[in-house]
Amino acid sequence: MLTQIHPKLPMRDKAATRDFYLHQLQFAELGTVDYEGYLMVKKDAIEIHFFEFKELDPAENYGQVYIRTDAIREWYQFIQDQGLKSTELDYKPWGVIEFSILDPDSNLLTFGQNV
Repeated sequence: MLTQIHPKLPMRDKAATRDFYLHQLQFAELGTVDYEGYLMVKKDAIEIHFFEFKELDPAENYGQVYIRTDAIREWYQFIQDQGLKSTELDYKPWGVIEFSILDPDSNLLTFGQNV
């Protein structure tokens, strides 16, 4: 049986990625061991892993994660309050309201809630 998924996204600079997810998105670092070239973060039931890819060109990065939430408007407002650039809240024909942001390496994080 499948029980969870933990996407792995590329990062160029571990310190910058750690700072963005821990300080701006208020995720927590997962674990107590600092693995070289690898980072794991968590918020609520969401866990994202990152692997070092120093040669990554953010303009050519297609890393994407779709994150479900039950508080889309509150999360959207939090993102706005953090001063992060995002798309507008948008109702989609498949029955969700969603918005997206980019992390420092242009990994696309889309947040959605069923309506």
